Order: sequence, then structure tokens, then C-alpha cells
Amino acid sequence: MQTTQTTHFLEAVSDHVWRTRYCWTEAGRVPEPSIDATFDRVALAVSAAETHHRDDWRERFRAILSDFRFLPGGRILAGVGTTHHTTLFNCFVMGPLEDSISGIFNGLREAMVTLQAGGGVGIDFSTLRPLGSAAHASAGVASGPVSFMAVWEAANAVLESNNVRRGAMMATLRCDHPDIEAFIDAKLAGGVLPHFNLSVAVTDDFMHAVETDSPWPLVFPLGQRPLPADGEVCERVWSGDTSPQLCLVHRRIPARLLWDKLLAAQLASAEPGVLFIDRINRDNNLWYCERIATTNPCGEVPLPAYGGCNLGSINLTRFVQEPFGQQAKLDWAGLKAVAGMATRFLDDVHDVSLLPLKAQEKAVRASRRIGLGITGLADMLVMLGLRYGSEASLDLTRAIMTTIRDTAYQTSIEIAREKGAFPGFDKIKYGASPFVLGLSHELQDGIAEHGIRNSHLLAVAPTGTISLLANNVSSGIEPIFAARATRSVRGADGQAVSFEVEDAAVRQFRHLHDAKAVLPAQLVTMADISAEEQLRMMAVVQSCVDNAISKTVRLPPNAGPLDLELVLLQAWELGLKGFAVYREGSRGCEAVLVPGT
Repeated sequence: MQTTQTTHFLEAVSDHVWRTRYCWTEAGRVPEPSIDATFDRVALAVSAAETHHRDDWRERFRAILSDFRFLPGGRILAGVGTTHHTTLFNCFVMGPLEDSISGIFNGLREAMVTLQAGGGVGIDFSTLRPLGSAAHASAGVASGPVSFMAVWEAANAVLESNNVRRGAMMATLRCDHPDIEAFIDAKLAGGVLPHFNLSVAVTDDFMHAVETDSPWPLVFPLGQRPLPADGEVCERVWSGDTSPQLCLVHRRIPARLLWDKLLAAQLASAEPGVLFIDRINRDNNLWYCERIATTNPCGEVPLPAYGGCNLGSINLTRFVQEPFGQQAKLDWAGLKAVAGMATRFLDDVHDVSLLPLKAQEKAVRASRRIGLGITGLADMLVMLGLRYGSEASLDLTRAIMTTIRDTAYQTSIEIAREKGAFPGFDKIKYGASPFVLGLSHELQDGIAEHGIRNSHLLAVAPTGTISLLANNVSSGIEPIFAARATRSVRGADGQAVSFEVEDAAVRQFRHLHDAKAVLPAQLVTMADISAEEQLRMMAVVQSCVDNAISKTVRLPPNAGPLDLELVLLQAWELGLKGFAVYREGSRGCEAVLVPGT
């Protein structure tokens, strides 16, 4: 295979991103001279997991990296094959927080060890007692989960001071936790908790209660505490557990009141997002052995306690033949070939990566999750003459995602025949999961006969930094942000450096036509695309993805609570697993740079 192709940077920001984030540089060693050297290192190190025909696999891995056709997560690009003591996994979810001072700070220690090793973390704070509850060990009262989020924030800021990459965290709280209102309001003040993304774990029962405006109970597990004389209890399967337990009802509030508070906070600060947690658990391929309470920092990978995922994205723009021409078309054979090889690449990452904690080793190895996704979708559509959000664009996206899904599953089956299925595989129960039942009969039969190497295979990450690396292609499945824009990227000293950037599709159109030529009608940007069009695109992609997708729905600056309510209800009805929104001009929207994207 061709392994010597030179990859060129067409944007100054791309060269800067490579030099400051992905080029192997350390004292006493000559830095990698080009990104081709980086790709050589990555292919060599990942292929070390192969016991047979290792050189052939190295060449194949190197070939899919060329020309930015496959973009491994930044953790992989920066760390594999180096002497850095870092994980190659983009993200983890931490174990349940024990509701005690020692348990809380042990959880903090584990999170900081993981962040120091380069992985973003998700933390569910629902297991911590609400503000004002009795703290019997100290004869005082509990300060509540929101107060401890500030402790995580402070510790993360200390780690960040010596790291060019921000340590990203997701904080989740259940919609029936007594402190849910304080959690919803936690980021209304600008600049608060900048390392955290917040999400409310919303249940189907809550959504139905909103529809009927029913009283909504706020509860917390009773545990070993005595039931108050006038106390009311109910049963809930609480975070970190798999069976129902008695919970004390602290109070009831109108479901619409809580709903309206959530809408107001989202309009004002773009947070918290929403996780449709019942759907996440219902549609989980490992429904039979996992209970999920939160996700990685950007929401594209719901994970169990101590679970992790390594990510990579196929750059769809590299498969467009004759872009902007009358005969523009997609290279389907090339797409399938890269999807299959990328699946094996990410599976091999499992066997060459450090995992920061022993508990993570156990959980991660049990499922061998990977997250193969896409980037450059919007640019690809423009090159093919399609408007983002049109029926034709949705049909093509569905066909692309179906091809990637089926190729990834078939490849994972083939690897299982060669190397064995993931340890947690149960033929009957895995085969009964809703997503697997939606696969072709041929794939289902293959799983039943040979097993499958990876419990989950697909996720669509935001891909912000690796998309900049690939000459500023549109990120993930987001629409084109702007034809030209100013982007700020943190340099090696941690300071922001600004660059004027041009969208990849716009640059290619200008290259093929006169610099003053009018841009094609299908080249629309975020401001031109309705929330409904964005949601429909998300729904199409989610239907082909077994993990989840990360995308922010943009609303115009004049959007009000009713507009947002309609969008959020539609997201639930369309089968999405999560929802994040940004109203143009709203405050408190500091960007969180997720490690590895």
C-alpha cells in the first residue's frame, strides 16, 4: 500500500494545532519533522497489538491516516508510541460517589488521576445527600452535590495550569434529586464551573409529568436512616444501583415549574443539557449487565461506572469525487474500506493503551467499546450539491451512516472470529438488544455464530480540534459555522492564539473557481438552518449509532421558552438520547475543549 503520501496543511491553524498538540516533542529528542512522521508513529504503535502480519497492518493503518481520511481521537494522535504516561482513551465515567467525606474525596482522587492521564470524565453527583440533610458522622448538615462540584472544579484548575489541554468534565444530576433546582441554576452566573458541562438525567416519568403538569416528587434514598414519623417513601432504582430501594420524598413541586426553570436556564446559559436516561438504558447493547447514569463530557458516549471509550472519525470530505461538479459523487468503496480498517485500528488501541485505574481496566476490557464516527458532514454535502437539512441530504446521510454501521459491525464480527468476543458478551441477551435487533439478519446471524469483538462501535464526537487539524473541515455533524471566521486555540503556553480560518468546502470552491465567484446556493451556514432541520439530521444519525451523538442545536437570539420547549419535546419524540442547546448571544457559554477531539 501507499505509505509515503505527504499530507499538507492548507490553514495556519492546522499547523499550529499539530505542533502544539500532536507533534511528539520532549526534552532531549528531535521533534517530529512533519505530520507524516506523526502518522508513521501512530500506525507503528497501534499495529503492535497485532500478532500476525504486523507490518501489513501498519501499512494499512498508515494508509487510512493519509490525507486526513481517518482522524483518530487526539489522545491517540498525541500519546501512542511516545514515552508520555497518558491514556489513549478520550473519555471515562467515574464510579459511584459514596455519600461520605472519605468516599467523596476518594472519588475526587480517582477523577484527578484520570484527568492527569488525559481522559475526560463524567461524574454523577446524584448519590450525594441534598443540601441541609443530616450528616450524622459530624453532627452537622450536608452541603449538597453542587457544593462538591466546586471542589472538582478547583482541583481540575490546578491540573490545567501545567497542561495545554483543558480537563473536561460532565456533571449529572437526576431530575428527581432534591437539589435539582440548584443544579439547574449552577451556571447562570458567567464564568462559574468552566471545566464542567452539566446535564440533567431526565426520565420518561418526568416527561409524562410535564405533559400532564402533575406534582413531581423530589426524593433521596433512605439508606439506613430511620423513616421520619410523617415521612413518605417511594421506590426508585437510584444511581449506582440496579435494584429498587426505598427513597424518602423530600417535597413535591409542579413538574411544569421544574421544566420551566430548566428551559429558562438553557436559554440564558446554554446549560444544563438533557440526557434522556431511560432511553439510554433501554437502548444500551449491554442492558443486561450495565446501569448507566451519565456520559462522557460531550455526551456522545453513555458509559457505566469506570467505563471508557476511544474515538476516531472518518473525514467524509475525502470521499467526494469531482466536488462541486455536475458528476459529483461519493466513493462508497473507499468509505467502506476506511470504515472497516478504522474499526480494527480502534480495537487495537484497547491493547496498547494505558488505563489510569484498575477499576477502569476491568470495566473497559469487559466491553471493548469503541466510538467510530464522522466529521466534515456539512462540507461533504455542499461539495455534492446538497443543502444541509434537505430531504436529499437526510437520505444520503442515512445511507452513509448505515454503510459505516454495517461495515463496523461486520468487521467486529470478523475480529471476534480471529481474536474472540468481548468478555461480557452473552449471545442471547446481546442479540435481544434493540439496536442489534435492528441490524440485518446476516449481521445478527454472524453475531450469534461468532460473537462480536466490541459491545458498541459507533459514536459521533464534536471533533473540534481534529477537524481544525484536517484543514478546518466542518465539525462532526454540525452545519458549516461560517465561510470565514476567527478561531482561538490555546498555544503551548496555555494562552489563546487567534487565527483567521476558511471553511474547507469554501476553500475548495474558491480553488476550483474564480476567487470572486458567488458561493453556491447549497452553501448554507448555521444561521440559515432551522432547529427542526438540525434535529432531523440528529435523528437520522442517531438511528444508526449505538452510543450517541454530540451536537448543539442552535437557536436564534430571539428564541423564547415556547420555541425551546417545542424543540426539546421534538428531540424526545424523535428518539434522541440527549439534547444541548445554544441560543445565539446567550451568556455563560464558555467552550470546554474535550481532550482528544
